[in-house]
Amino acid sequence: MPWTAACQAPLFSTMMTYIELFLRRAGQEEAADWSPDQANQLSEVKTESLNDESPGRFQECRTFGNSTYLDDHGPPPSKVLPFPSQVVYNRVGKCGSRTVVLLLRILSEKHGFNLVTSDIHNKTRLTKNEQMELIKNISTAEQPYLFTRHVHFLNFSRFGGDQPVYINIIRDPVNRFLSNYFFRRFGDWRGEQNHMIRTPSMRQEERYLDINECILENYPECSNPRLFYIIPYFCGQHPRCREPGEWALERAKLNVNENFLLVGILEELEDVLLLLERFLPHYFKGVLSIYKDPEHRKLGNMTVTVKKTVPSPEAVQILYQRMRYEYEFYHYVKEQFHLLKRKFGLKSRVSHPPLRPQFFIPTPLETEEPIDDEEQDDAKWLEDIYKR
Repeated sequence: MPWTAACQAPLFSTMMTYIELFLRRAGQEEAADWSPDQANQLSEVKTESLNDESPGRFQECRTFGNSTYLDDHGPPPSKVLPFPSQVVYNRVGKCGSRTVVLLLRILSEKHGFNLVTSDIHNKTRLTKNEQMELIKNISTAEQPYLFTRHVHFLNFSRFGGDQPVYINIIRDPVNRFLSNYFFRRFGDWRGEQNHMIRTPSMRQEERYLDINECILENYPECSNPRLFYIIPYFCGQHPRCREPGEWALERAKLNVNENFLLVGILEELEDVLLLLERFLPHYFKGVLSIYKDPEHRKLGNMTVTVKKTVPSPEAVQILYQRMRYEYEFYHYVKEQFHLLKRKFGLKSRVSHPPLRPQFFIPTPLETEEPIDDEEQDDAKWLEDIYKR
């Protein structure tokens, strides 16, 4: 006799509940002494508590005529999902996202979660119908999933969906802008011609436009609203989120507090990865050891933007004035990140953030130094790391 299976209800809880439970479990312990296994135990405790509150949420129902499978056989074993089992990384461009996505590919193979990526890289603002369609596609992905794409914040609950946990990483706004400016023109170490593929219609005079001229002469690429880039990723899809001002800034801060488990700082990437490993061990367990692996570093080196030049102090000061809301948001996120690090026993590099941003082009991280190794291709490095 034919039988049908009922769908499983999704596991959902708010981020504040998760953080509160995490901190209560920490008690008087020094968080710096925690191991990834202890963090994983926390995830299991949270999952168990949710299952206790709503027994049978994940039970599979089968119908045999007028009786049910449950009547005849009792409840089947529950499918226990890790908590949280729905994570979205709406990655900000030129903020280390390609490095993190490479790590996620390796981690998804190791831990068995569903990494959902997108080939769409240049559409961050969506119509209402596009939002509904994307939210539907994400929500129906097999759990536990981690979805990643360059897209401004999506409010799942507005369309009747379960709001996932968000994570993201940002960086110094001027450095992010410069990285993007030169990447569009000259690409990275993966190939001399990859920039031609990304911007095939760019005219030669635009490709070789001096950065100082672009800024001082107020070219569209070097002025607002093009410079208002980071905040919309956290503000959302409302049209006002694309207008530089207090409204978008405050809404972005509110979403960071209410919907993001962690917003890290690229300049402190190792600490970001450490906190992700503690908060989301079923996704990020072992991420630091992979990141520090020499073979991974070789592969990461290929994504570094080439031919960067330093703009004049005058040009940088003009950028700062045009990006004042971006900097206010950046320093707000940085302070929140340092506060979270202190709660877990991690020391920040600076105890007090400067009143004004320190303008400089920092010495590249170790992962940002090109390595000459033409005998081994990218795919082979990735293959070797997957096997470990």
